[in-house]
Parts: sequence; structure tokens; C-alpha cells
Amino acid sequence: MRRFIPSLSALECFDLAARHRSFTRAAEDLGLTQSGVSRQISALEQFLGVRLFQRIGSRLVLTEVGVQYWREIDPLLAGLEKAALDAVRGQRREEALILRTSPGFAARWLLPRLGGFLAAHPEVILEVIEAEGASDFTTSPADLAIVRGTGAAADVRSDWLCAETLTVVAAPKLIAPSTSLNHLDFARLPTLQNATRPSLWMAWLRLSGTAHSGAIRGVRLGHSGLLIPAACAGLGLAVVPRFYVEEDLRQGRLWEPFGPAVTSPESYWILRPEERAHHPQIMDCVTWLKRDMKRQNAGTPSL
Repeated sequence: MRRFIPSLSALECFDLAARHRSFTRAAEDLGLTQSGVSRQISALEQFLGVRLFQRIGSRLVLTEVGVQYWREIDPLLAGLEKAALDAVRGQRREEALILRTSPGFAARWLLPRLGGFLAAHPEVILEVIEAEGASDFTTSPADLAIVRGTGAAADVRSDWLCAETLTVVAAPKLIAPSTSLNHLDFARLPTLQNATRPSLWMAWLRLSGTAHSGAIRGVRLGHSGLLIPAACAGLGLAVVPRFYVEEDLRQGRLWEPFGPAVTSPESYWILRPEERAHHPQIMDCVTWLKRDMKRQNAGTPSL
């Protein structure tokens, strides 16, 4: 017996028209004409025997039945899309290994090296999600997380990855590399601020013992992944974890006008839920992360 199900094309048109409250915008999303979308929705209304939309002046409004119908079919369409994507991938999204870390760590350390892990483990579908702060595995979908802090957390296995060292970097066109600096005048030199770590300049000043004057001000950027390109462009001095900029320092895009990095009281840790700590793919990823960081610290090229 044939199921009482309308055409998928009509449901797609209805879903987008309900989302945008506009046949025209739905048509743009679908690559159809406005009249084409209108015909599909008229056919859907005839099939169901109910009105889904009404016009109030120039506004397109869902009827009470339309609102309820949209609430019910929207997750069903999302489920159909997911099933199709899973079929194409040959694996469910839930089977992906989800790694959570900060945007700065992802952009400046993880992604440039990720090819080594993927080449060694081609069977793993890896998903990287960006988020600042501590990882709560009860609310986050992540299988493991890379965080900066002390590594202490309840019901979580913590693996030390590396200590954090902080350095001040500048582009040669901002400050000539032959310049010797032992005092930081914030009124004279432009500085870049890390919006997610607003105390970073004060932390570096305290740890380095550098004399300074003037108020700290400058462009605020969301994370180190934005801060470092801005520093390379000569927009200002930046305080950054040194392992984020080692390649920039080697290539001469940046240099350290105030000398060597100082050690922060914080470290980077790999966290994983205790109940999944021994999952083979999670353990493979932890092993690779620790090995690649050790290679970098030893000056060995990543594989």
C-alpha cells in the first residue's frame, strides 16, 4: 500500500518558505523560480487538504496548521539529509572522532600537522570543533579535547602535552631586528590584544620583569589564530605561545624584540572522558599528538 507522503520537492519548498517566510528567498536557495515554489506549495496544500500559508498585507505568514506541520517535518528532513550523507561517507557521523580545541591551537598547531595523523589512520573520520575554555564532556559531543590549564577535571583522563611559553613578537617592518629593547612604551608601540585572554600582556610583563609605561591599548582580536597574521602584517606587537610562531620566526616573518620566551604557569593538556579513555581511535590520536609535540620540541620535522 502506497504511503500517504507528499513529494520531497514540495516538502523542500515548504521548509525553506516557512524558514524565510518568503517564496522568493526559498526559490533563490533552491535555484527555482518564485512561481515554481508557489506551485509546489499549492500542490502540497491540495495533497494535505489544508492551508499552510496566508497573506497578511505584504507578509507571508504560516497558518496554525502550517506552524505545527513545519515543526514536525523540519527534523524529519534533517534526518533524511543525515542518512544520505552517512550513505555517501559510508559511516555515521556518530562514528567520527571528535576533537575539541581552541581556535588558536587548531589554526596555529593542529591543522598544519594533521596530515600526518590522517595518513597514518585513513580509517578515522576526524571532526575538529573549536571552543575556548574547559571541556565538559557531559554537554560537549567531543571524544577528546586539547585545553590550556592545569589538567585537573573530574572523571577525565589528563595527558600532559606541553608547557606554555609566552613571547612577544613583532614584524621586522614594525621594529627592525637590530633594535635592542628593554622597556616597553605602550604609548609609542602599537600592541595587539587577545580578546579571549585579556590579561595576557600583564602576565607576560610580570613573568618577564620587563619595565613598561603607558596604558595597554590596541586592536582586539578573537584568538591567536588572528593575532599572529596581524602581527606578521606589522599591525602591532603580540604576546603569543611560542610554539604557535616557530615557523614564522624561522622564516623571518616575526622576531622576538624582547628576547627569549618566558614560561607560563599553565600547560596544554589532552583530556578524554574516563569511560572512553581506552577507545583505540582515541588512544591513537593521543599518542600521535604527544609524539608530534615532542618532535617539535626536539626540532624534528613532523611526519
